[in-house]
Amino acid sequence: MDNLARWREEAGGAIGAAIDLSELLADYARTLGPDHPDSLAARRRVACFRGEAGDAAGAVAAVSELLTDYARVLGPDHLDTLNVWWSLGCWRGEAGDAVGAVAAYIEQLAGYRRVLGPDHSRTLVARHNLAYCRGRAGDVAGAIAAFTELLADRERMFGPDHPDVFFTRHNLARLRGQGGDVVGAVAAFSELLADRERVLGSNHHHTLYTRHTLTHWQKEAGAR
Repeated sequence: MDNLARWREEAGGAIGAAIDLSELLADYARTLGPDHPDSLAARRRVACFRGEAGDAAGAVAAVSELLTDYARVLGPDHLDTLNVWWSLGCWRGEAGDAVGAVAAYIEQLAGYRRVLGPDHSRTLVARHNLAYCRGRAGDVAGAIAAFTELLADRERMFGPDHPDVFFTRHNLARLRGQGGDVVGAVAAFSELLADRERVLGSNHHHTLYTRHTLTHWQKEAGAR
């Protein structure tokens, strides 16, 4: 049944996948109990398929209930529990609740810092997700500040030419433009383009995308 659900998902049938997994979930609850890790994992996937089928609000409700059960069964600082916070943030954002999404990502990040430490890769990704979500919620200044701090830490840990560093620089440059600093965005994307051409080559898809984005902000600067 689990394979059938995955195949249906890959074929674009999120609703059918959710139905298949709901049947599997009932079997897990009956044979393993509702608090078994496999039962909890199946519930998370059912919630995900609901969201992918267009029911973001239903996914939020299901994940919220699931988060309570994960915290009760595994504890609030278990990695699986913290990962559910990410799911909640994701579906809150899809449902249009950007502020609620930020709150969920804050909870996940705090947990990762407690459990994994500030320099763990998952912690850094959580910081990235939170900064990005703040930008989507309209807090451009907060997002810029968060990405600036994250950039410094990623450069310290990985060096200036790491893909994650380039990715962070891209998001920071984009937010500068969205925040009204079009000239700063053009300068930042120009520097990023030069570095990506040097490291990746002129025809790499990341380089091409950076060149395309730079052209966009150059046009914005010319129109002002």
